[in-house]
Amino acid sequence: MRRMGLQGVVRGKPVKTTISDKTTSCPLDRVNQQFRAERPKALWVSDFTYASTWQGFVYVAFIIDVFARRIVGWKVSSSARTDFVLDALEQALYARRPVSQGGLIHHSDRGVQYVSIRYTEAWPRLVSSRP
Repeated sequence: MRRMGLQGVVRGKPVKTTISDKTTSCPLDRVNQQFRAERPKALWVSDFTYASTWQGFVYVAFIIDVFARRIVGWKVSSSARTDFVLDALEQALYARRPVSQGGLIHHSDRGVQYVSIRYTEAWPRLVSSRP
């Protein structure tokens, strides 16, 4: 479409879901845009999106196992707060039960939900507390 000079129709005001704070330190990018994994439970990527409904916007967070190309955790919410991305992470950890020594890498964008104190502190605690 870009090469042909075509653009989709945009109605209404766009919703910005990734709001980065340049002053906040972010975890290292261990993936470097190379989204490949040699085994299951080696690389999970997470993000969220939104959908417009008659009742307003709903947000959907999801975590994908890159090797399996499968959603392993997800959550729908009416607000884009840290809680709902944490719930998706907890669901993925409960369903897939990765071992903490297995080298699971969790990759996300640099949105405020993923670099929040609650999320960055929860990740190591949640992984190490799983059997």
